[in-house]
Amino acid sequence: MENLIALLVAAPLLGAVVLLCGGRRLDKVGHWIGTLLAAVSFGIGVALFADMLGRTAEDRTLTQNLYTWIPVEGFQADMAFQLDQLSMTFVLLISGVGTLIHVYSIGYMEHDERRRRFFGYLNLFVAAMLLLVLADNYLLLYFGWEGVGLASYLLIGFWQHKPSAATAAKKAFLVNRVGDIGLSIAIMLMFTTFGTFAFEPVLASVGETSEGTLTAIGLMLLLAACGKSAQVPLQSWLGDAMEGPTPVSALIHAATMVTAGVYLIVRSAAIFNGAPDAQLVVTVVGAVTLLFGAIVGCAKDDIKKALAGSTMSQIGYMILAAGLGPIGYVFAIMHLVTHGFFKAGLFLGAGSVMHGMNDEVDMRKYGGLRKYMPVTYATFGLGYLAIIGFPGLSGFFSKDMIIEAAFAKGGTEGWILGGVTLLGAGITAFYMTRVMLLTFFGEKRWQPDAGGELPHPHESPKSMTLPMVILALGSVFAGAFFEIGERFLKWLEPVTGYEHGNPPVSAMTVTAATMVVLVIGIAIAWTMYGRKPVPVVAPRGSLLTRAARKDLYQDDFNHVVLVRGGEHLTRSLVYLDHSVVDGVVNGTAASVGGLSGRLRKLQNGYARSYAVSMFGGTVVLIAATLLMRAV
Repeated sequence: MENLIALLVAAPLLGAVVLLCGGRRLDKVGHWIGTLLAAVSFGIGVALFADMLGRTAEDRTLTQNLYTWIPVEGFQADMAFQLDQLSMTFVLLISGVGTLIHVYSIGYMEHDERRRRFFGYLNLFVAAMLLLVLADNYLLLYFGWEGVGLASYLLIGFWQHKPSAATAAKKAFLVNRVGDIGLSIAIMLMFTTFGTFAFEPVLASVGETSEGTLTAIGLMLLLAACGKSAQVPLQSWLGDAMEGPTPVSALIHAATMVTAGVYLIVRSAAIFNGAPDAQLVVTVVGAVTLLFGAIVGCAKDDIKKALAGSTMSQIGYMILAAGLGPIGYVFAIMHLVTHGFFKAGLFLGAGSVMHGMNDEVDMRKYGGLRKYMPVTYATFGLGYLAIIGFPGLSGFFSKDMIIEAAFAKGGTEGWILGGVTLLGAGITAFYMTRVMLLTFFGEKRWQPDAGGELPHPHESPKSMTLPMVILALGSVFAGAFFEIGERFLKWLEPVTGYEHGNPPVSAMTVTAATMVVLVIGIAIAWTMYGRKPVPVVAPRGSLLTRAARKDLYQDDFNHVVLVRGGEHLTRSLVYLDHSVVDGVVNGTAASVGGLSGRLRKLQNGYARSYAVSMFGGTVVLIAATLLMRAV
């Protein structure tokens, strides 16, 4: 079965090559080719999963070495794949949800003249993401990491005729490049420390390495994770990335790209376990981003940007859990999988609403859509209940586990992290209830589009609603399926490890507290947006609201500190180069030139002058000799 692993990547990669190089002759069938090859990858993944279930936990790691990528003495890098419980989880999520998004895109992109190219980019993205999670060494992982960055750039900026889309794509690419520097430095440190890039020898040698080195590697890996997973301080690209087509938002911000950072941290668990300071920084980053994204999501009227803030917050939950160490690794991945279901469903639901509302994204211009789009309303509603943690749905199990794990950290740190996760749960209930009320409830607030046409909302075609229904089923049942009998924990524990913490309060108390903040968040949202008419034009709002609308001034901060700071630094370096470096060089040259000019005057061609200089030199030598003898 290990011979099938490479086909997981090869199938969508073949689709990308065929669709991007096949020309216009494939325009009429390109979307079917792309969807079929994504489905083939998923089918192979299911077959490998079935085979893996028939093996013992110790025998579930499969490897496939295709060839030696870089055969240099002392510097060996293999094109090799590793399939274990962790990578298998991502394979099923990426290829499964990716296939559903391909199916959805058939209807959503039906009238786009560049649809074939869009599906080629989707296939390229899926192939790169699968390469990332299947690589058996950090260098090959980096290759997939950069491939994901390239594909996301192409997809976010797909509608190149929109300056905002082109700018957003460039911004995403540049911000991610900052994080990529962290991964490249981490890989260099690994090679100089361990002499290899492969996961197994690197992670097995952690116990023989100094804590300082592990901390440096861990912090660089975290920097990389912050870029891909849109965590503070590299989170500014995520909201702007909504300029891409909605299927891109679902693919990038639900199940794939933004989860790459979580995968990197959990895959490198041994490194972080040996570097408690790096682990602490991971939890802090996760906690800050959890609240940052939630606050931003509360003030956005653009439905996709509200969901983008939600994604940032939910990934913050996962990063925080991963920073808890063996207490939280399993629950970070569990929430990642359940989030893949309900967040992909929410984004596809948002795209369905836009499809029926003439591409309008402002929720203040929606209202009352539940009567006109019943399937979208039902599936979106189930995703909403799942993400806020309604009892029995997927988010209830996965998010509650993270909250319990945060408290189980123990001590003051545990109380702080537990309190942050509880507060985040309450804010999540508020902003997601706000999205539901503004979109599907209340009075109609529909406005004419740029052409003066009033929207005529209607249900989307089956190619769009079928994936939404399947994702809604995952939003409802996946969490319970994972939790009953601790299936997910037993599945991942051999790879990630697991430790029971010492929570200061019982699990029942945590659940009760979570339900209380959940009800409070819903009640506040209902009071503000359900009991009274919602104005089409947003009111000025409080100081915090205005700040949240501007993403808590993250772009202003980046402009002042990074852009202007970079400009001043560049000017200072130019001045230093011209005035100091070039000044020393030019001054030395001028001094030598002046001295040579003066010495040249002594060479006048007169014999008497040379005789006098020779006589003078002789006198000096005699005087020096006599002086030395006297001494």
